[in-house]
Amino acid sequence: REQTVKTEFLILQLLTAIMALVGLAENSVVLWLLGFRMPRNAFSVYILNLAGADFLLLCCYIIDALETLIRYFFLISISIPHFFITVSVFAYISGLSFLSAISTERCLSVLWPIWYRCRRPRHRSAGMCALLWALSLLLSILEGNYCGFLVRNMHHVWCPVLDFITVAWLTLLFVLLTGSSLALMTRLLCGSNRVPLTRLYATVVLTVLVFFLCGLPYGIIWFLLIWFQKYSDAFVPHFLAAVLLSCVNSCANPIIYFFVGSFRQRWWKRRHTLRLVLQRALQDTPEVAEPGESLSGGTLAM
Repeated sequence: REQTVKTEFLILQLLTAIMALVGLAENSVVLWLLGFRMPRNAFSVYILNLAGADFLLLCCYIIDALETLIRYFFLISISIPHFFITVSVFAYISGLSFLSAISTERCLSVLWPIWYRCRRPRHRSAGMCALLWALSLLLSILEGNYCGFLVRNMHHVWCPVLDFITVAWLTLLFVLLTGSSLALMTRLLCGSNRVPLTRLYATVVLTVLVFFLCGLPYGIIWFLLIWFQKYSDAFVPHFLAAVLLSCVNSCANPIIYFFVGSFRQRWWKRRHTLRLVLQRALQDTPEVAEPGESLSGGTLAM
């Protein structure tokens, strides 16, 4: 039984390392294209920051997985600082924050389009991303300092308070993500005033759906480990599986962008670059061109 558990543990760590390497390459391409090769709009700024959070989270996963594999196969003991746990928590909270912001802003632009276009500040996306980065960093540092990630003081008086604040914040993000996604889907599929489906709608909906399936279990298991520490050994296999699913979520996001951008395009008729495919994935206007036709840059405007 012990040998079987150890084999499952190593397989999960190996799969995590492989998925993390693939995800790092994919998110690097997205960061390069959105950061240096494409003009930015309201939603591409959020996607850029989401790719940055996924990249940082995958770095933490691969460091942890490689440490375990090296210790097992090469009998070399490598001690990873507790700082990396805080970084992974920071990256996870940031990713969920950006995804909630994307879905909420997309919902606002659909439900109140005139108000959204007239009253929305020009640089709100960048300001919101900076605020979410700062808030996520503050929460993760406080958790790490008072709840044992950075130093060994798990029984500090502030730890339960910070756990409650963090859980409340993540719950709020989850409620915003769920509510805005349901409202968006309702407006797309039901009613007489249905809005036309665009590639940006498909990108947002698929990204949220994959997060619910693969990204959410990591947060749930992680907090169960905190609250029920004396049963932590029972949660370890589930936690490793949740880490693998979280890697799948971070790897799936770039695939969603390029799949939506290339859907119904005749690749044999015209050469398409990754930059053009990513631009199509963020297209916010209904397509009027024939499948395979190149879309003008004006269709990328909000």
